[in-house]
Amino acid sequence: MTSASIRGNEEPVDLTIIGAGPTGLFGAFYAGLRGLSVRIIDALPQPGGQLAVLYPEKFIYDVPGHPKILAKDLVRLLVEQASTFNPIFCLGERALSLRREDTLWIVETDRSAYSSRAVLIAAGIGAFQPNRIGKPEIDQYEGRGLYYVVTERRPFRNKRLLIVGGGDTAVDWALNLRDFAAHITLIHRRDQFRAHPGSVAELMRSNIDIRLFHELKAVHPGPDGYIREAVIFNNRTGEETVIPVDAIIMSLGFKADLGPIKSWGLETVGNRYIKVNARMETNLPGVYAAGDITAPEGVEPLNLIVIGFAQAATAVNYAATYINPQAKVFPGHSSEMRLR
Repeated sequence: MTSASIRGNEEPVDLTIIGAGPTGLFGAFYAGLRGLSVRIIDALPQPGGQLAVLYPEKFIYDVPGHPKILAKDLVRLLVEQASTFNPIFCLGERALSLRREDTLWIVETDRSAYSSRAVLIAAGIGAFQPNRIGKPEIDQYEGRGLYYVVTERRPFRNKRLLIVGGGDTAVDWALNLRDFAAHITLIHRRDQFRAHPGSVAELMRSNIDIRLFHELKAVHPGPDGYIREAVIFNNRTGEETVIPVDAIIMSLGFKADLGPIKSWGLETVGNRYIKVNARMETNLPGVYAAGDITAPEGVEPLNLIVIGFAQAATAVNYAATYINPQAKVFPGHSSEMRLR
């Protein structure tokens, strides 16, 4: 799928969706159910958001109806579902500004300007970059055995792997690669994990070499210039250990930021969230938000795919009534509809 082949025209549509991650894709499908025309804008060259970029090979266990599903397969199915009503995809375009002109909202990107009657912001965690260890002597090996972002399992087949971190990404990759890599060592700087408790319990039952209160100090290359050893240390005793490795996954989290969205006149919570009410309305009339980018009033944000799906449906139903005041909020059940 390329943006050049699917951008379509620039005529006004009913709803512009900013973000082609799971929330945006489901929002596009649901908008089609409501009879709305849709344009989807995303800075990435392919749909799927974090699922496509950060962990397409990882299993997801908390999507209703799927005991487990690979992230890339979930993306494929969401794109297929969203395409039911032929939305216009504008991929590889970064949304830069939002402004009002008469009765329309104008979203300007780095390629064009698009108009619509309403807008749904489903931009995930916004602009994000992986946190780095901050040691140039280690970071210089990125591309030579050091990974901050992993998109496939293939580079780790039969490799001696070190994973650094204690969050969901670190634990999930350790579990996903345990029967793929030759050996896995996971180090974490403390004894409490940020990952899902169920995943941590599974990790503790596995044969993965887990070393708590350990950090990465240095790496040593082989004659080919690729990492072949890692120096780790116990941050309580200072004791150092040299372990053989072929690859290191640094899972130190991500810096998330709203990016250009901060200048759009939206009420925000810090640099991370857009404030919304129970209808997923922002402070701008006709502009809605859903998914990981939102902070609903009086509720702690829950960055879960299933929450994003529900918020997208809520936002679209209220957007439908904004676009057409004669429309009902509740559209009826999909089982009662005839889909083309």
